Amino acid sequence: MAQNETSTKRPRLAAVVTAYKKLLHPQHVVDRLLDGYGWNGTFHHPAMDVLSLYVDQRGEGDLSQERADRHPTMKIYPTIAEALTLGTGKLAVDGVVVVGEHGNYPLTEKGVMKHPHFEFFEEVTKVFRASGRSVPYFNDKELSWNWDWSKQMVDTSHQLGFPLQGGSSLAVTWRVPSVEFPLGATVHEAVSVGYGGMASYDFHGLETIQCMVERRKGGETGVEWLQTYRGDGFWTAYQEGVWSQALVKAALSRSSTLTPGSSTFTDMFPTIEQMRALVRDPVAYNYQHRDGLRCTMLLMNGLVRDFTFAATIEGQSKPFSTQMYLPMPDGRTTLASFFSPLVYNAEQMFLTGKAQYPIERTLLTSGLLIAGVDSAFQALQRVQTPNLAAVNYQPNPESTFWRS
Repeated sequence: MAQNETSTKRPRLAAVVTAYKKLLHPQHVVDRLLDGYGWNGTFHHPAMDVLSLYVDQRGEGDLSQERADRHPTMKIYPTIAEALTLGTGKLAVDGVVVVGEHGNYPLTEKGVMKHPHFEFFEEVTKVFRASGRSVPYFNDKELSWNWDWSKQMVDTSHQLGFPLQGGSSLAVTWRVPSVEFPLGATVHEAVSVGYGGMASYDFHGLETIQCMVERRKGGETGVEWLQTYRGDGFWTAYQEGVWSQALVKAALSRSSTLTPGSSTFTDMFPTIEQMRALVRDPVAYNYQHRDGLRCTMLLMNGLVRDFTFAATIEGQSKPFSTQMYLPMPDGRTTLASFFSPLVYNAEQMFLTGKAQYPIERTLLTSGLLIAGVDSAFQALQRVQTPNLAAVNYQPNPESTFWRS
């Protein structure tokens, strides 16, 4: 079932979201498609139109009706099927924007919110199948909290022949310094240092690593196992060298939020004792790829409030390091500029009919998040990941992060 051929007409989009409220992902994404945003020193108006909107959970603070009133060409529909068919009974749009983050949904026994990414996907692809055609599909952040569903989403996109593009802003936002990981490099170890909670910001830390190391020699080979470290076990592993202290230091050198006021880009860093006092609930996902690459994602609340990356590359005397720059809203504005490159890359998919980066990256990162939570739930034991060992792919050789 092939998608429509790319044409010169303005693509018509359907937006399917969990909740449309201030500072939530749906507001950041759909607002940009409706109203435009700053891009490369000018104001960018997307060359496409959002004609329909489905909101799963409305209520206090809902912005959807105000947006529909201000954009009369966009109509709010009571079901996903009607939003995709514009009430005609057949697929009537050229692209689907799905933002399944936020909202109030049940938790799994492991404390993971059951965001309805997969349920939305099922409703959308029912329309694709019934209409005999499919269109490009953007999925914000992870694919699903359930591995089988995540894999099914990717498999279905291949079976029906439509581009599926996912992930978060971390892979496409600015970098400080503005550097790309060398294509075809031999990498021995990589780390990311970030903040936030498990089954949430850990996805961002994992994607920070993956968008870099997928560019290594041979491309992505899959992941064999993962082990989560927390509490005292985290600090014991840190001191015993389970992951490189030198790489953590290199990553921290790129942080602009390092506590307690230590200078960055210098050798002035907190000691392990100082970090223990600052970071009350540290988390590490340490995992190994099939080609031997060892990676570690660290969440260190209280030490930093940004995401940084470092890796050892063969032939380079110093670690490769950078920060994924995410200027946050200050509470007085809804602006979160790092959503702009995420939306821009989604636009390019809708215009060209081609995903801008492999969906397998999002699949692998979604699976690593699931494995990290599983390891924590299983008394911090190492978990084997034969499902992730089967995820191998080649990266887009072109860079997609924001340089302006």
